[in-house]
Amino acid sequence: MFGLLAQFGSSSGIGALGFSLSGFLIQLITFIIALLVLRKWAFKPIMKVMKERRDTIEKGVTLGIAMEKEKAELEEKVAKTLQDTRVRADKIISDAQSTSRELVREAEEEAAKKSGLIIKSAEERAEQEVSLAWHKLESRIASLVADATEAVVEEKVDEKRDSALIDKAIKERIKA
Repeated sequence: MFGLLAQFGSSSGIGALGFSLSGFLIQLITFIIALLVLRKWAFKPIMKVMKERRDTIEKGVTLGIAMEKEKAELEEKVAKTLQDTRVRADKIISDAQSTSRELVREAEEEAAKKSGLIIKSAEERAEQEVSLAWHKLESRIASLVADATEAVVEEKVDEKRDSALIDKAIKERIKA
C-alpha cells in the first residue's frame, strides 16, 4: 500500500501534475481537525441558534394563524354586535315614536276636553249675560211703560198695579 502511495507522490503519474501525497495528507488531517473543532465549538452553537430561530419563526407563523382566526372571530362578533345594536336602536326608535304618538293623542284629547269646558263656560256666561240683559231690558221697559201709562192716564198708578200691568203687557208682546 505504501508502494502505491509512494508511486502516487513520485514525479511520474499524479506527482507530475504537482500533487504531493504528504501535502495531501497534511491538508486532510488539518481539514479533519478543523472540521472537529468547528463541529464542537461552531456548528453546534450555530445549529442551536438556527433551531431557535426556526422555532421562533414557527411560533410566529402559528401565532399569526391564530391571530388571523381570532381577528375573523372578532370581526364576526363586531358584526353581530352591530346588528344587535341596530335592531335595539330600531326598537327604541319605534317605541319612542309610539310613545310620542300616544302622548300627542292624549294631549289632543286633553285639549279637546279643555276647549269643551271653555266653550261650555263661555256659553253659560253668555246665557247669564243674555238673562241679565233681558232683566235689565224688562226693568227698563217697565219703567218706560210706567212713564207712558202715567202720561196717558195722567195719574200715578201704585207699584203693584203698575208692575202687574207691565208684566201683562210684556207677556202679550212676547207671545206675539
